[in-house]
Amino acid sequence: MLHINELSYRIEGRPLFENATAAIPEGHKVGLVGRNGTGKTTLLRLIAGEIAPDGGTIGLPRNARLAHVSQEAPGGPETLLDTVLAAHTELAALTAEAETAHDPHRISEIHTRLADLDAHSAPSRAARILSGLGFDEAAQQRSCSEFSGGWRMRVALAGALFAAPDILLLDEPTNYLDLEGVLWLEDFIASYPYTVLIVSHDRDLLNNAVDSILHLTEKRLSLYSGGYDRFEETRREQQRLQLKLKKSQDDQRRHMEAFVERFRAKATKAKQAQSRLKALAKLQPIAAEVDSQVVPFRFPSPERPLGNPLIRIESASVGYDPERPILRGVTLRLDADDRVGLLGANGNGKSTLAKLLCGKLAPMDGQRRASNKLDYGYFAQHQLDELRPKLSAYDHIAELMPDATESQKRAKVASIGFGSDKADTASEKLSGGEKARLLFALATFHAPHLLILDEPTNHLDVDSREELIHALNDYEGAVILISHDRHLLEATVDRLWVVRNGTVAPYDGDLESYRAESLAAARQAAKTGSGSGGDRPAEAKKSREEERRQTAQRRAELAPLKKQMTDLEKRVHDLQKKMATIDARLADHTLYEREPDKARALTLDRAALLKDLKTAEDAWFEASLAYEEAAVDV
Repeated sequence: MLHINELSYRIEGRPLFENATAAIPEGHKVGLVGRNGTGKTTLLRLIAGEIAPDGGTIGLPRNARLAHVSQEAPGGPETLLDTVLAAHTELAALTAEAETAHDPHRISEIHTRLADLDAHSAPSRAARILSGLGFDEAAQQRSCSEFSGGWRMRVALAGALFAAPDILLLDEPTNYLDLEGVLWLEDFIASYPYTVLIVSHDRDLLNNAVDSILHLTEKRLSLYSGGYDRFEETRREQQRLQLKLKKSQDDQRRHMEAFVERFRAKATKAKQAQSRLKALAKLQPIAAEVDSQVVPFRFPSPERPLGNPLIRIESASVGYDPERPILRGVTLRLDADDRVGLLGANGNGKSTLAKLLCGKLAPMDGQRRASNKLDYGYFAQHQLDELRPKLSAYDHIAELMPDATESQKRAKVASIGFGSDKADTASEKLSGGEKARLLFALATFHAPHLLILDEPTNHLDVDSREELIHALNDYEGAVILISHDRHLLEATVDRLWVVRNGTVAPYDGDLESYRAESLAAARQAAKTGSGSGGDRPAEAKKSREEERRQTAQRRAELAPLKKQMTDLEKRVHDLQKKMATIDARLADHTLYEREPDKARALTLDRAALLKDLKTAEDAWFEASLAYEEAAVDV
């Protein structure tokens, strides 16, 4: 069992933990959650022994092996496979010693231990992990130094997983993964036989891969059983009960104070008044435990919508080398109200397609047609490093408001989440989440018709991700979203495009069917590419063809129900917008005096719309149930 006892720790005088206590049973998979800046990464470093606490203790099981994914990405000349094999230090040391040992007794001990560690299958196990994280057989033989920092962090993660420690500490491991990698990691953690403590803001991962949530708030730790949704429900109920108890105590306190004030001077009541004063002194105040609010994101909608299609691409090829295009034969249409999620493994061309859509890349052949009035906002993670480090949030925003007054500029900066304490802080000193918030504001400042977001959630905590969902759903322009966060995709997009095999095509299934396909493909790749005696080529090909046939059949059966549900959802949305327009006009009380006939007509129109809306909502609900039942049965 992992014991955290009365833990205290300060950074530059600021307390992160004060008498924090928790006990994590052996073999539990635990998600560590809390607002950004509360100390989650610091807690992992304390458990790993990289830093020492100011007070309290952290107790680990005797002889327990612990692994903490290094923040320093490997980058030497060794191949990826050798790098991962070396991460299991005991296995690597014994393997090396076996080649030089001469003492028969020691040789026997070494080979006995190597058998215990299942050394003969180590290369195939390491290869399967690398394959699951997106490295094919050819990539596994290349040196680490050939890969970018994000890919090398995947190798560091693969090494920690391969070492199979008794306690595995993971800090935001999905930040460097695509959706396929996240799905594989979720499956791996769920079946991992030892203790895992993982910092993550991915709701689906925290719901599907862990069995407990460790919540860090107010410098304390609280352990909840179940996944994230259950934790959130339990915590909300606790807050509701605590607020109710606080209200009852406040009422009791006011009643006793009133009694004391009334009868303190009366001899007949003096003894009772003194008794109430003693009771008041013993009455410990109950703190109202309410989450601090996250400043919402606000994405201004385009003032003048453009006609459809916004963009049309026909038979286009695009890339960076004329001899080697990344994508070929791309034919797509994007309308003003489209919400599209881009799926596909990293390296397949999702970001390239995003650049083609917004005009950052011109097609090598074929055509891209778009209105010359089209304005777009583009957000990509690499842009966090492109903010001018010495300029503050105020400086960045002020440049876009040259004619505004100082108070108007300050008000704008405050509205995007930078109050007086942060408005003038140089961007190089902002946290990752604060930089992302500033980039969102810059990308959407001019109310674009099209918003393209490439992995927008990496530096956002769970609550900030929820605010991002609200902002995207309120935004009335088109959206292209590249993300490994399934919750974000499911809550904001209504169409999916998949980028693979050098082209792009609409995807008729949903994210659950895509998850099943991705995991099946990863398992098949692990079998055929790990050297562990997988299916023979002919059998593997037949299996893949049968899998594709079943998937295509499933999509075909679900497609009509999916379309019906989507069409009804769109109708509900359109009716709600029409009602909102009428409500806004009827809110003008002078209308009834100026144009009584018009006011009467609008009232009748609203009643008719309300009736249509109820009918559409009922139909949408029935269609949703039918689709969900069919998706389960197929």
